[in-house]
Amino acid sequence: MKIKFETYYSTSPSKQTAYKPMNNRNNIPEVDARLRTELMTYLSKFQTLTSEEVEAIAANMKVKLYEKGSVLVNEGDICNECYFVLKGCLRQYRLVNGIEKTTQFYTEEQAAVFFTSYTTQAKSESYLSCVEDSILLIGEPAKETEMYQKFPKLIEITRQMMEQDFGKTQDALAYFMASSPEERYLNLLENRPDLLQRVPQHQLAGYIGVTPESLSRIRKRILKEK
Repeated sequence: MKIKFETYYSTSPSKQTAYKPMNNRNNIPEVDARLRTELMTYLSKFQTLTSEEVEAIAANMKVKLYEKGSVLVNEGDICNECYFVLKGCLRQYRLVNGIEKTTQFYTEEQAAVFFTSYTTQAKSESYLSCVEDSILLIGEPAKETEMYQKFPKLIEITRQMMEQDFGKTQDALAYFMASSPEERYLNLLENRPDLLQRVPQHQLAGYIGVTPESLSRIRKRILKEK
């Protein structure tokens, strides 16, 4: 069996639209090999899975490569897919009075799920886009049920992942609500330093709740104190 690979790209980063497969890159052996390597490396981390199970599960998973700037979800969309980042960075944001307000970044081994829309078919209130070229596992409700029936071990693996992710999300929200912008920036330095190199400053500024100019002042103040 062969893993389903697809490559997506952004024809115009300014357009808030879903992107179509980039046909001239689909099924290129080098691209397929890269996606397969990322997928197999991730699945092999689960010690409860045998090598045969890893191969079988991988053969039934959908993997897509999206280029930087691709928009996965628009405000008002009904989310029929969820995403797990094998490699890359995604950004969740809202438009408030025409200004983008970043609410979350998703990087390697993090799941991006607009849960209410995904489970109840309600319209999404946020956007989701690729900050970098990203390799993603794609989940769909019907496919998830099929995978759990074929591979029961995935039920426990998924449960553990959801519990860990939920706990981290709760902790992060509680910290954000009780902290100042400078404390939020320091928290990023300590816990997610890679974002400072991977994400544009104006997006980081929106994430911690300040303007880009205020973020520059925070950075300068921290450097002086070192």
